[in-house]
Amino acid sequence: MIVWLDILFNAFWCGCAALGFAVLFNSPKHGLPAIYMCGFIAGLVKFLILHPNSGGGIIIASLIAASIIGFISIPISHRVHVPPIIISIPAVIPLVPGSFAYRTMLGVIRFINHAESEVLTSTAHYGIMTLFVIMALSIGVTLPTLLLRIESTKNLRFLSGDTDD
Repeated sequence: MIVWLDILFNAFWCGCAALGFAVLFNSPKHGLPAIYMCGFIAGLVKFLILHPNSGGGIIIASLIAASIIGFISIPISHRVHVPPIIISIPAVIPLVPGSFAYRTMLGVIRFINHAESEVLTSTAHYGIMTLFVIMALSIGVTLPTLLLRIESTKNLRFLSGDTDD
């Protein structure tokens, strides 16, 4: 029971962070509830996969969460009348591995002061983890948009009487 509350708590704060980034990026007001829900879903999926019983790592958890957000942002964006990027990007920003990037930079500073192999290996580990998580997030968000890209319905002409020929 406590584990589920912890996962829901983390998902709640992912939604709040997504909402904060949406406001920071000056997203339309009518899209804010959808951005919060996508951020909540992204956090929920990530932390469910990171649960010890699931056995998933942070890279695969970030990829799956970003892919789900990429897929669900397309129909939601049509309903809310905003581009899918307005919904998907603020929703996945809370999944960015800030602690890994911080530890990477801290390791670089330590390595400059103390050239030890142990510091270099831990710095390289955190740097590679940061790189792969960010790559997973970018692939997860952009791939659904590229796969499901269709012509906008605003540009389609149905059986209308006017022709341009």
